[in-house]
Amino acid sequence: MPTPLNMTLVFLGTPSFAVPTLERIVQAGHSVLAVFTQPDRPKGRGGELAASPVKETALRFSLPVHQPERIRRPEPVEQLKQMQPDAMVVVGYGQIIPQSIIDIPCHGIINVHASLLPKYRGAAPIQWAIANGEASSGVTTMRIDAGLDTGDMLLKWETPIGPEENAIELGQRMAQAGADLLVETLRGIGAGTIRPEPQDNLQASLAPILKKEDGAVDWNWPARKIFNRARGFLPWPGAYSYFRGQIFHIWKARVADEPPQGAPGRLMPLKRRLLVSSGEGSALELLEVQIEGRKRMPAEAFLNGHRLDENERFDVTQ
Repeated sequence: MPTPLNMTLVFLGTPSFAVPTLERIVQAGHSVLAVFTQPDRPKGRGGELAASPVKETALRFSLPVHQPERIRRPEPVEQLKQMQPDAMVVVGYGQIIPQSIIDIPCHGIINVHASLLPKYRGAAPIQWAIANGEASSGVTTMRIDAGLDTGDMLLKWETPIGPEENAIELGQRMAQAGADLLVETLRGIGAGTIRPEPQDNLQASLAPILKKEDGAVDWNWPARKIFNRARGFLPWPGAYSYFRGQIFHIWKARVADEPPQGAPGRLMPLKRRLLVSSGEGSALELLEVQIEGRKRMPAEAFLNGHRLDENERFDVTQ
């Protein structure tokens, strides 16, 4: 049976990273039968329910939206069976897809994953690639199976990571590239020109979901590692330490040319600059910071507002 070039699809996604892919699918002429996204969640200080970026996009295109608490429950599974899509597309949906749904579409479920698989399987591939100092990364389209990002690879796109690029910036580039790659993947499936490639599990690495404690800085680390984690863990959990008992966020930093002075964690004011002694004979320059309960500010503004003791250090804990 020939494969249609324009397919009937179901889209599953939630975050802003998934929005360009949904937009490109519609623009490419595919028929989106429905969009599944996470239920509206409380947001902001008022705790009012807010729609996901994918839901907002789906409504803009007048697409049917479904928001089950658990997609593995019988009702959504039966809904999907009734739709009989040619394929399903998943981008950051936020729930594990059960085998009962994987078996529904004749051309499988295609996932846009923000790494060069099998490296960085898991929930936070962009963040961990930067935090670990990788020089390059990319996007892989893959066919979902029952494992954690273990399915056969379809197409790849590779890009250098800029030396100061952060997770937000790289994520925006990857979202656009992933959208193009997904449409190209659907075209290749339709034409029968894509040969799925099994992953080499021996080359696999993990990118687990981020926890708040991942942002805590150990000043015994070399400055390069702290710098990478600070740009990799944006916007959350960021990189943070403790200053006089308060959380001290490091929003922007760079590796300093100057040598450290004193033990790791010692603050080193240098004219209008703020450096911190780090491990392995290195120092980190703080560029943009934030004390708990206050606004983000340049390091120079922090120095203007705080008289530092001669041997002032960041605290280990709050």
